[in-house]
Amino acid sequence: MSKVFLQLQEPPLRRRPGEGLALWDLGFRPFYLLAATLALLSVPLWALQFSGLLGHGGLRGSAWHAHEMVFGYALAIIIGFLFTAGRNWSGQPTPTGRPLMGLAALWVLARVLVLSPWLWASLLVNVAVPWLAAWGLWRALHAGGNRRNYFFVGLLLAIGLATAALHLSELGLLAQLPLPAALARGLGLPLALDLLLFIIAVMAGRVLPMFSNNGVPGMNARRDDRVERAALGSVLLLAAGDAVGLSGPAMLLPLLAALVAHGWRFALWQPWKTLRNPLVWVLHAAYAWLLLHLALRAAAALQWLPASLATHALTIGLIGLITLGMITRTALGHTGRPLKAGPIETAAYLAMLAAALLRVFLPLLIPAALLQAVWLSAALWATAFALYLWRYGPMLLRPRIDGLPG
Repeated sequence: MSKVFLQLQEPPLRRRPGEGLALWDLGFRPFYLLAATLALLSVPLWALQFSGLLGHGGLRGSAWHAHEMVFGYALAIIIGFLFTAGRNWSGQPTPTGRPLMGLAALWVLARVLVLSPWLWASLLVNVAVPWLAAWGLWRALHAGGNRRNYFFVGLLLAIGLATAALHLSELGLLAQLPLPAALARGLGLPLALDLLLFIIAVMAGRVLPMFSNNGVPGMNARRDDRVERAALGSVLLLAAGDAVGLSGPAMLLPLLAALVAHGWRFALWQPWKTLRNPLVWVLHAAYAWLLLHLALRAAAALQWLPASLATHALTIGLIGLITLGMITRTALGHTGRPLKAGPIETAAYLAMLAAALLRVFLPLLIPAALLQAVWLSAALWATAFALYLWRYGPMLLRPRIDGLPG
């Protein structure tokens, strides 16, 4: 297998525009399809488990659900995005052809193993996926001298450590390591969510102002270097607090600092001007959920409401909505199509937005309606990705319509 992953690119196939199979031409194609398929299937399965209508696999209950949303769905989006963007950043090839096929197959195997009783095998394969992706990305960045984005390699390696920690915790071994208890608790899912939040914060700062100004006439979304540093630094501060086990009121100051920094950043982007362009407003709507997540997490730190509401504001509202927006926009651009969302995309965005609103606010307003909130949210989430697969599945399988590579 190592020989397969060392080869980064096969000779390009000669095709006519729009003809033939292009699934393995660039990373976004298989990994966006795999992520959307997992999202469509796994969340309804979790709703069945949550309702007590379905049994559990090797990773039990909420551990499986959280693992698959972070290390399955979100990781697939990140790999697809970084392999595609990494080629542009470095001018060098990222894994395509058989190496890309091998990595995708390993990702699928990881999804199967977390349902099995073989947790050690699941640990090894789930760690291998982000680490091999890191290797493929580093090869391209190093060859192109693109040191500015080396930190993405480190983030992929850290995601591998986070999934290992979650598996070791489920095996009952993490608590036996010579680590402070608070640090051990923060190494699994909390670390992974902090890493995802940092990746989103970095990429949002890079692309949202540009996408907004390009997509909305008269837009003047701005970036301020001081605000950017404060926003990214506040996420790292939160991650450090989680790592050392801060909780309760001790986390209130970092949370409020992050809320101010990201609120200021968001205001500079002028989100109120984006409503006529769904490809743009979906990204701004997602970022608004980041602010809501921070506010809800601050309220949870004061024990005013359950922490799970803040978590779902992050996972469905921010991560779900911004990834759905990005995998539509980048798929359109990299398949040579106009950057314009139609009724199907808009319906998918609205379904995801409704899923987040129901999962967060229905239990807040009516605590006894938690089960109904889970089911309604799961149905809307699955609807969003069913629409995505219906619209984008065929275009991800076929070459660019303009005949260019990618």
